[in-house]
Amino acid sequence: MKKFLKVLPQYLAPQHTLTRVLGWLCESRWSWLKNWMIQTFIRRYQVNMQDAQIENPLDYPTFNHFFIRHLKPELRPVVQGVDQIACLVDGCVSQIGKIAQDSLFQAKGFYYNLSTLLGNEKNAMSFIDGNFATLYLAPRDYHRVHMPCSGTLRETTYIPGQLFSVNQLTTSVVPKLFTRNERLVCLFDTEQGPMAIILVGAMLVGSIHTTWDEAPCANKMVSKNHTGIHLNRGEELGYFKLGSTVIVVFGKNKVAWNENLQPETHVKMGELLGSIIK
Repeated sequence: MKKFLKVLPQYLAPQHTLTRVLGWLCESRWSWLKNWMIQTFIRRYQVNMQDAQIENPLDYPTFNHFFIRHLKPELRPVVQGVDQIACLVDGCVSQIGKIAQDSLFQAKGFYYNLSTLLGNEKNAMSFIDGNFATLYLAPRDYHRVHMPCSGTLRETTYIPGQLFSVNQLTTSVVPKLFTRNERLVCLFDTEQGPMAIILVGAMLVGSIHTTWDEAPCANKMVSKNHTGIHLNRGEELGYFKLGSTVIVVFGKNKVAWNENLQPETHVKMGELLGSIIK
């Protein structure tokens, strides 16, 4: 009951209005405001600016530019083994494991449906009894998302929804959280078959962006077919403005996750997430 009471304000709050207002503030170029926001954020979340390509926080034109800052590339080497799968983000493992037919584990007592997550049953068929990893990006983390393996983009589907927070507390209280929230589903063709990467929006997340479409989100469900977009392992595919969650899904018997990864394990982009099964 105590957990629910902590989450209750999210049910009552005007999620989209609050998110739009914060998004406007984060794009402000008023020096006094953006500098105060950045410096306050760094102190609260203990952000290590020595990892950033631009170390001086006052050199960023807006809070959003600071939030999606690039890191020094040498700090995030990408695994090089032919069969290795790279971690997509800096963050924390929320859940990792197998899909039970079309059911994914969210938290104790909570599961959610694969076809609902991806937007339709047709897309879900490729991932029945497959494997999934849910990775949570905390506010202090690096917020760009990279490819775990090389692939060619086939289709994207934007699915509108609510904007609950996706932190550990909320995932343990709100049923079917990841199928309630706004999300962008990206389907790729890879050497090991189809791969889905789902970027999940959340409370106060300004927006989801991709490298091929700066404005993939709309007010209604939209699917797009893509041709000629190939991304190699480690290449950037998108970013969040404020923290959220990424889910990656592979088909049955296609990958084996790194056995050292468990819920609440902290990970960095480029590290070993798993291996391809041949």
